[in-house]
Amino acid sequence: MISKTNDMTQSILRIAKRFGNTKRAYLLVNALQAKHLPCSPTASLRMMQKFGRHLQIKYPNTKLIVGFAETATAIGAAVAACFGQDCIYVHTTREDVADVSKWIYFLEEHSHAVEQKLCADSFETWLEDTQTIIFVDDEISTGKTLMNMISQLKEKFPMLQEKTLVAASIFNRVSQEDAQRMIQYGVQSEYLYRLPDIDYTAVVQEHCVTEAQKAVSQTVTCKKERLNCSMLCNPRQGVVIQEYLDDCKHMADLLFSYSKHAIAPGSNMLVLGTEECMFPALIFGKLLEDQDCGYTVRCHATTRSPIGICASEKYPIASGKKLKSFYEPNRDTYIYNLETYDIIFVISDTALEDLDALENLAGALLLQENQKLYYVQGGCNVWNISRT
Repeated sequence: MISKTNDMTQSILRIAKRFGNTKRAYLLVNALQAKHLPCSPTASLRMMQKFGRHLQIKYPNTKLIVGFAETATAIGAAVAACFGQDCIYVHTTREDVADVSKWIYFLEEHSHAVEQKLCADSFETWLEDTQTIIFVDDEISTGKTLMNMISQLKEKFPMLQEKTLVAASIFNRVSQEDAQRMIQYGVQSEYLYRLPDIDYTAVVQEHCVTEAQKAVSQTVTCKKERLNCSMLCNPRQGVVIQEYLDDCKHMADLLFSYSKHAIAPGSNMLVLGTEECMFPALIFGKLLEDQDCGYTVRCHATTRSPIGICASEKYPIASGKKLKSFYEPNRDTYIYNLETYDIIFVISDTALEDLDALENLAGALLLQENQKLYYVQGGCNVWNISRT
């Protein structure tokens, strides 16, 4: 545990209303997570690294970090990077991954998409090399999702019984009863902010919300070029964190070299991740912020979460668009609180080339003449997009 300061909690916590979800009405939105709300990538990484350093001091011999998709994939990577070059980072996923032969399936019962899975191909080897496993999420309310996964893991890998298990989250609002149940299950809790015992369902009850409108596709002209790098290594299969970090930084350096001639001093820019692919966008966004050119940079990501839209001043999600996913043709995905930017970078880790999804995204993002849009596909191909 790091902080119980309500003032700090309230500075980053927003409460939104899920759209069409009867299992849990509210959604805890972190203003610094770079997921649902645009924010400074440097500030976002600073929050994640603060938490990672705390965990590293308390559990220094940890060599395995497990992140939860989709909202905690970047938090997990940033935490893993605090544990040394050889730490393994793997995150859960809802995607199909062709090269994985063994999965652990579990349920996130309150979610819009309940089924999750964790790659288990090398899990036994990873367990042998660590005494502690840290499971990283953005928020823990009951611990039920984590217990679902750990139950499956203990059944498949009995040696997990001998390990220290840590549930780590930015926000924690677990009741005393649920916390005791986690302790009895052998799970310790760590968090950055402890939330007050509030009925968040009642908080959002007063808001009348609507669903995000479908984006209208924009016909575009595309110029595709290859960055001088390979596809990003895939944390869904497990990665050595230093290799993943090096991949992200290499991609960021090449993308900046490719595009910097088009970025005027003082440009207002968006770096947008796609669904589970959040960490590479944050790394590139921070690189842009580090330039001494007066850039304004904001970072967030598309999401599979349907969140209600409401114009009330007290409500965090004022606008949104429903988009086609780059990962699956018939999947809906969303983007919230869009602003108007001079230059937009969209960073994806999928190898699929979907022009329909690209034109749909362009319809949501390219709102004015002279805007520039770059789409990075798979971390290695860059598409220079302009309105036709």
